[in-house]
Amino acid sequence: MRNTGHYAIIETERGNIVVELYPAVAPKTVANFETLVNKGFYNGLTWHRVVPDFVVQGGDPDGTGAGGPGYTVPGEINKDEHHLRGTLATARTGDEVNPTRNSSGSQFYICLEPQPGLDAQYTVFGGVIKGMDAVDKIQKGDHMKKITLAKEPPK
Repeated sequence: MRNTGHYAIIETERGNIVVELYPAVAPKTVANFETLVNKGFYNGLTWHRVVPDFVVQGGDPDGTGAGGPGYTVPGEINKDEHHLRGTLATARTGDEVNPTRNSSGSQFYICLEPQPGLDAQYTVFGGVIKGMDAVDKIQKGDHMKKITLAKEPPK
């Protein structure tokens, strides 16, 4: 834990996931995520992509992997942040159509295992501090019941 004062609780059918957000690493990404959470954007959305030993991904209102809020966020790729088990990062389209590496406006993923091949390729903006057991159980089509924000992690 980094004690950032920025936490999100993702309520799922498999249990709650508590993530610590990293505003010092990715301030625009964290601000965008918190804005969407406060608007209830994620409530009821599905985990549309689940790849065993890789990632679970959600945040697409279309549930296809191609949707979002209608905008992107500037990439905040940091070579010092690594894709460890539990890392929270933004999805993005490939370099061939997105040479500036802008991040999805709403889609994010959580790493199920370390993914060093993703390092310095995507915006890392947080990490799971509690509930990885719930992340491990997520199946494609499961729902994010609700995401809420907190200034400190729940006890």
